[in-house]
Amino acid sequence: MQVSEPDDAAIILRSRHVPEEFAAMFDRHAPHIHRYLARRLGDQVADDLVAETFLTAFRRRDTFRPGPHGARPWLYGIATHLISQHRRDEARALRLQHAVPPQADAFCHADQVAADVTAAALRDALTDALAALSDSDRDVLLLIAQEELTYEQVATALEIPVGTVRSRMHRARSVLKAALGGSNPLTSTEEVRHG
Repeated sequence: MQVSEPDDAAIILRSRHVPEEFAAMFDRHAPHIHRYLARRLGDQVADDLVAETFLTAFRRRDTFRPGPHGARPWLYGIATHLISQHRRDEARALRLQHAVPPQADAFCHADQVAADVTAAALRDALTDALAALSDSDRDVLLLIAQEELTYEQVATALEIPVGTVRSRMHRARSVLKAALGGSNPLTSTEEVRHG
């Protein structure tokens, strides 16, 4: 006879009295959260933020509301919030860096600048279109397209209505479609799954 695994809500509930139980949440969901963070910010930052995601979840475990999709949408929501915080911190650091004039280098960076400009000019149109999306539209698109969450799961993760998820996804699709010369950037199977 096979014993079923406890669901996320049961693990979180037990962890309120036995904190060590929360480790099962990490074991169960960390690979998915790390993949999402790495796709958004790179592996190095993802390593730090996956730990921060689960530390935040542990601290906020009393606020978890059980639902039909388990804890993963809740964890994606925490991770998405940490991505936004990371970007704000980076922007602040860049503003500070621009406020302080750089020291003169002993050699010319012309070759590096030329290589950077060439690489930027050759970027895929899709990458440019993704960068042009608002943060909120990009969050919805990537949670659906990369993480394969449903509209309802994204709504739970981002704590927004399903209608808002649909409108953000529609805007993101329109931008991507225009950037790709009018072709649909998403497959028809995605539309059937979420449609």
